[in-house]
Amino acid sequence: MIVLAMALIGAVLGGLTARKRNGTRADIAQYAVGYAIAFGLAGMVATLVIHRVMV
Repeated sequence: MIVLAMALIGAVLGGLTARKRNGTRADIAQYAVGYAIAFGLAGMVATLVIHRVMV
């Protein structure tokens, strides 16, 4: 669940960042996907760390 939440947050932040920089629709989509991947990866690492600490 952490991964999905982080990916969604990343997509929203990426889209807002591209819109703030006056990007086209393609720019907004690219930023959203890039941020979603990065935040999803961070969420995966956080999930693994939490799992290792709890077990």
